[in-house]
Amino acid sequence: MARVTNAPQSRRRRKEILKQAKGYRAGRSRLLKTANVAIMRARQSAYRDRKKRKGDFRRLWIVRINAAARENGLSYSRLIRGLKEAGIELDRKILAEMAVSDPKGFSEVARMIK
Repeated sequence: MARVTNAPQSRRRRKEILKQAKGYRAGRSRLLKTANVAIMRARQSAYRDRKKRKGDFRRLWIVRINAAARENGLSYSRLIRGLKEAGIELDRKILAEMAVSDPKGFSEVARMIK
């Protein structure tokens, strides 16, 4: 009986790995083992950083809201508490966008809270 190597599938698998490592430097784009490790690490970083990005944006929004709130004589925490008590349902993303692009509208919201 002939020896079966599954060569087409193995070659396809290797080509796919090297294709994904395209653009990496040196052996990371040419050597199968090194490329495979580089791809696995890249995927781990991508997965982790997709989650991290959400926190980064929230942090940015809070900084922007705090700066705008202080211009209107409020602290960030007083502003958020006032929003909840007044029943104004604006999330941090929208508030930050208002603080940057519509300062008058943000001032109006701050005035309602005071």
